[in-house]
Amino acid sequence: MKLVRFIVVFCAFILFSNMIVSQDKNEVQVLLLAGQSNMAGAGDYDDLDETIKLRIQKVAHRVSLSFNGKKAQPLSYYKNKPSKKYKFLKRFGPELLLGLTLAEKNPDKEYLLIKRSQGGTSLHGAWNPNWTADKAKMMEKGEKKQNMKLYELHISDIKRNLKELEKTQKSYNIIGLFWMQGENDAISEVSAKNYKNNLRSLVYAYRKEFDDKELPFVFGQINSRYGVKGGADLVRKNMEKFEVQDYYSKLIRTTKDTSWSDFPKWSDNVHYNAEGQKRLGIAFAKAFFEIKEKLLR
Repeated sequence: MKLVRFIVVFCAFILFSNMIVSQDKNEVQVLLLAGQSNMAGAGDYDDLDETIKLRIQKVAHRVSLSFNGKKAQPLSYYKNKPSKKYKFLKRFGPELLLGLTLAEKNPDKEYLLIKRSQGGTSLHGAWNPNWTADKAKMMEKGEKKQNMKLYELHISDIKRNLKELEKTQKSYNIIGLFWMQGENDAISEVSAKNYKNNLRSLVYAYRKEFDDKELPFVFGQINSRYGVKGGADLVRKNMEKFEVQDYYSKLIRTTKDTSWSDFPKWSDNVHYNAEGQKRLGIAFAKAFFEIKEKLLR
């Protein structure tokens, strides 16, 4: 009897272990990306090294991107409408190297990146989770942006994508929030002064929405000379203060040196070029790993 009981328990254990492994393999790692134009990205895909393109192609079958409410697609560039400023056809943001870096470090995992971005918008206005018409009108240019509730739109994007995963019987785990924004909050003394508090409200809103008080938050520090006098410096300082006060966050610090040697830019001195976006995506991934390591201590 003891032998029979042992065999039954052993078989049950093996079956249970296989079920866990199967569930882990089917669990999609979800990353949330948000911000304004440097999150949207102005990198020219054709300026990337061919080896990087090949690496992206190798992981694209298990890394998907949903951008501004569109259906998730394999990780790659997105189409750009040529303009006087950006004449190229293939455009990308920090998601490209972020997704690639995570996928290569974890070759058995599947990833879904859900990005919402809108150039020329502020955290005090359009991105504010406590959105009001007065704040939006104060900060945003034009009726279209004044009526945008970007946090709500992003939440809708996320929930729609999660439902699609559920339809295919895939489990998921939201593992991090990534933010690149701040230039437009430097145009007003009020929004620049309130940036830390507004950032706290935003991050806490995502954490509350998805019931994760320890959701890692990675954000890039602005370094343009955009806005009112001292506005950009005030936003930068408020970003640094937030990182100190939030245990689960990591700030990607940037230099104010206009050679932009850390994250190269286009000649407009605002938007990152292909090399800048490549480095930003890698920095996002590195900062995320650092948070995860800290949480394991």
